[in-house]
Amino acid sequence: QVQLVESGGGLVQAGGSLTLSCTASGRTFSRYAMGWFRQAPGKEREFVAAIAWTGFSKYYADSVKGRFTISRDNAKNTVSLQINALKPEDTAVYYCAATSQGPRETSEYDYWGQGTQVTVSS
Repeated sequence: QVQLVESGGGLVQAGGSLTLSCTASGRTFSRYAMGWFRQAPGKEREFVAAIAWTGFSKYYADSVKGRFTISRDNAKNTVSLQINALKPEDTAVYYCAATSQGPRETSEYDYWGQGTQVTVSS
């Protein structure tokens, strides 16, 4: 089992920045690829970013490329999502997820956190 806890969400003005963190406990974190997803009100959950267990391979949704940066620290069992130039359409609950397979844009992850709310005001 892997437990994931997100933090760092909040209310931010458009154009601002935010860093979300996800802390993992349980099985060896470094063996898992990690992903970030988000779900806006009334919309389906969508892929945001993913990172391989090595940290070398990173993937982003087209809508966030250039503004979002995913990173991980295997020594601290954390994965982070740096968000810059926030837009109102970034408002959503952000979830981190872990998979024992390679990083992917689909929702086929083994473990999920409870999510952290990000609200961007215009």
